[in-house]
Amino acid sequence: MNFRAIDYKRILKILGILLGAFLVLFFLIDDLIMPQYVQQGKTTKVPAVVGIPVEEANRILLEAGLVPRESETRIDKQYRIGTVALQNPPAGSEVKFGRGVYLTISGGEPRVQVPSLRGKSLRDAIFTLERTALAIGKVQYEVSEEFPENTIVAQEIAESTKVKNGSRINVTVSQGRMSNKVPVPDITQKSLAEAQRLLTQAGFKVGTIIYQINLDLLPNTVIDQYPKAGELLSLDEVITLFVSQKGEKKNALEN
Repeated sequence: MNFRAIDYKRILKILGILLGAFLVLFFLIDDLIMPQYVQQGKTTKVPAVVGIPVEEANRILLEAGLVPRESETRIDKQYRIGTVALQNPPAGSEVKFGRGVYLTISGGEPRVQVPSLRGKSLRDAIFTLERTALAIGKVQYEVSEEFPENTIVAQEIAESTKVKNGSRINVTVSQGRMSNKVPVPDITQKSLAEAQRLLTQAGFKVGTIIYQINLDLLPNTVIDQYPKAGELLSLDEVITLFVSQKGEKKNALEN
């Protein structure tokens, strides 16, 4: 009678597989099945997760015995992109363990594409930006051999970049080939004496001075100017000043 040799390695391998399966089953019962069985019929309060990043919100809900479910993503100005904008049921609601909590995720503020402004006149650039819910920002001037006077040479934010509604786009405008035109200095919020000095120093003349009652500024402070700061003018051009005063409104002409 022949007896086959016992394959101990095979037996040990089978025992190892059985032991592993047993451990997996044990932890599955201990971590998932038993808690649900024990908590069956019990209730819990829904935690507040609005305004929290979605990954953190999921963790909080799972720890509370609830099931997070992402329902939709929507444009929302109040909450940062990727955070919870709305939850249902709301925070504080009494629900059963295992209940699903539906989360609406914020897609952030609406964004628009920056149009191409290069080569457009400054006037056309302003209209183009307004049509896309944007606005012109700071305007600076430079000599250009390529672009004619008063056309856009460059824009600070490249075309097709997505930005928030209402963003301002800074541009550089051609003042044409070499010329004797210079930008008007910004003299608002300065004293009348200082404004006159700066304009004279830049090669301009002070023209009409219009006094306006203003209770927020010291008397003889420049409120506004015309032409505006940054505009290109020939030397000896006249600048009109609007200056603050207290008391009754009056106009005065000074040359």
